Amino acid sequence: MERLRRNPQLQAWLILAIPVAFILIFFMAPLLIVFIYSFLERGKYGGVEWAFTLENIRRVFDPLYFKTFLRSAYIAIVTTLITLALGYPLAYFIAKSPPKRRGMLMFALMIPFWTNFLIRTYAWVMLLRTHTGLINVTLTNWGVIDKPLPLYGNDFAIILGLVYGWLPVMVLPIYAALERLDESLLEAARDLYASSSKAFWRVTWPLSLPGVAAGAMLVFIPSLGAFVTPAILGGGKSLMIGNIISNQFLGAHDWPFGSALSMVMMVAMLVATLFYFKWTKKTEATT
Repeated sequence: MERLRRNPQLQAWLILAIPVAFILIFFMAPLLIVFIYSFLERGKYGGVEWAFTLENIRRVFDPLYFKTFLRSAYIAIVTTLITLALGYPLAYFIAKSPPKRRGMLMFALMIPFWTNFLIRTYAWVMLLRTHTGLINVTLTNWGVIDKPLPLYGNDFAIILGLVYGWLPVMVLPIYAALERLDESLLEAARDLYASSSKAFWRVTWPLSLPGVAAGAMLVFIPSLGAFVTPAILGGGKSLMIGNIISNQFLGAHDWPFGSALSMVMMVAMLVATLFYFKWTKKTEATT
């Protein structure tokens, strides 16, 4: 104990030992298992057989699954763009509000997180359902439409559910970037006869790009791997890559192929994350 008190370096290593062990056991070990399983064969009755193969990787790029992956990426990109279009003005409004009102607005923004995500997703089913959904029933009773609108069981419903679920995640980092913005820079732009729109695009927007990039990554990555929202709002007709992976593990019991799909998706997310860090670093250097 005396040696420990006199050795700050040893104390630092002991403090780091617990989080490092946690990461190795609960993060790196499962990731390594998935990586190994992706190169094994499926057992006759499920599980794995310890025989090396590249067939699982080849199947990932089969048009049937690769199209699903591209479609998932498309839905994730559209979701990210819509949340950005909605979230940036909201974050700007909160950041420019009086300090006493900001807390109340942020509180209102976080209220949906008090309810389980699954319950909130099922609430959209009650609204969007084709024949019994509140929206279609109301519009039909009012005589606005003659037949129900196709609001449920398609990409529209999935994107709507994802935007609803991840909008606060987009707002928070953008708000943090805008709230730190030095107002004197905007005053300087106005002193140089810049219009409000020009001051925004030349000053506010570039300085808020790190928050925009962070929000985009926080929305894009979970949207790409989403499986709860597509499973519920897609009505079993519109699946994403997350649903395919879930079905491989729980339905088909093809763990090696499910692992291969997971690894390819994680690589895609890693590439997107590396692009994010490179882009934000370049942005900070230019601004």
